[in-house]
Amino acid sequence: YTSYRVDVRVPPAGSGTRMDESGMLAHLRQQTVVPSAVLRRYSDFLWLYERMHRERAGAVVPPLPEKQAVARFSATFVEDRRIHLEQFLRRVAVHPELHDCPALDLFLRAEDAAFLIAKQSNINSTGSAAYTFSPDPNSYAIHAPPKKDGIKKWFSEAKTSIAGDLVRSPDDDLFEEIERYVHNLDMQMKGVSQQASSLVRKGKEIANGLFEFGLAFNLLGQSESDGLGQALGKMGEAADRLSVLSAEHAEGEMARFEEPLRDYIKTVHAVKVALSRRHEKRVSYTARLAEVDAKKANLFRLRGQPGMEAKAYAAEMSLQRHQESADVSRDEFAAVSQRVLREVDRFKTEKAHEMRTTVLDYITLQVEYNRRMEDIWTNLIPQLSLDLDGTPKNTTYNTNVTVTDNFVTTSSNASSAAAAATTLTTNHRRHNPRKQTSRILLRACLIKNGHDMFVCYILH
Repeated sequence: YTSYRVDVRVPPAGSGTRMDESGMLAHLRQQTVVPSAVLRRYSDFLWLYERMHRERAGAVVPPLPEKQAVARFSATFVEDRRIHLEQFLRRVAVHPELHDCPALDLFLRAEDAAFLIAKQSNINSTGSAAYTFSPDPNSYAIHAPPKKDGIKKWFSEAKTSIAGDLVRSPDDDLFEEIERYVHNLDMQMKGVSQQASSLVRKGKEIANGLFEFGLAFNLLGQSESDGLGQALGKMGEAADRLSVLSAEHAEGEMARFEEPLRDYIKTVHAVKVALSRRHEKRVSYTARLAEVDAKKANLFRLRGQPGMEAKAYAAEMSLQRHQESADVSRDEFAAVSQRVLREVDRFKTEKAHEMRTTVLDYITLQVEYNRRMEDIWTNLIPQLSLDLDGTPKNTTYNTNVTVTDNFVTTSSNASSAAAAATTLTTNHRRHNPRKQTSRILLRACLIKNGHDMFVCYILH
């Protein structure tokens, strides 16, 4: 297996670290934490992820990198996972709902033995074991709560969920609207992500195509001599540079556009999980209320029967315990509901900023790519303005068309370029009777200074 070293350092005051937006820095200083370093496996990160869902139900827990069954020990995969695990911890450290989780302190500070005991300790039905915090980073008193009948609770909640008659709250309409919003956002983001992946894939195909294109021109140039062979070779070299540029551009699109969109989809899924946690608390509260009603009915029945005073007393005590359990479930449901509302508001705010940054970054990437591509094509044109013996030789065709022995440029239109190409071909055949022109390639280049520029290449 692979272990990852997790270093904890508290930045000094005035160090420029932007942690003012959360209470994490103040929290660490209040606990007088000294820098520490621990080794954690991927399964330990999974434990932390699940524990934070239990300790802070309704919080949008940042996503973890996905599991991988093959090539788990390759250097590339290990480094990529390390980067994403570090990103996960940094997000948790500044998360307003998660930065003070007891499980996070345990994960960051406990030695292997104490951490293993904590992972193996029993947890109560709500998923929160009792951790007693100590200034000693390796001293954690773990008190397992008393066991309850989990099977009966599960059956009761499952029955309540299937029935669908859940307790109502004043915020239910708002949560239904949030669920529709998140569902639609998830579908739309998946569509955008698929198109982004398609663009990256096509970019890689273009890079491969340009490589083959350049190779073909290089081979063609080697079969020719004099200026024509050199011109064809320069064309192949330009295509090679464009191939490298396109490959780099595809990698940039993947890292700066495709990957952020995938990460955003994972965050949307985390919002869905937070909403599902509220639904679980709602089902649990409804089940507790149903149990209380059943206990009340049983107590009323026993009180109406002579000689059942002892059973009535026991039923009354049971009713009291279930009423307390229902009150706890009600408070948990209310707390989780409010946490989800805060998290959704924070998610919308951060979403707007992150999406704007991602789109602007993508636009900047495209502008830079097209500028560099234009430079390569533009620099190629004067290099091809040589005749077969390598000497520049320009003649004027008309006021808008310039003719050389190897190509034609025009600032007018395609028909003028074609007419000039015909004249050029005729002159070329007249001066080179032993060589036969196989084809004429007329390519439309970039629009420059508001005029269409066409280049006509004569290939032997």
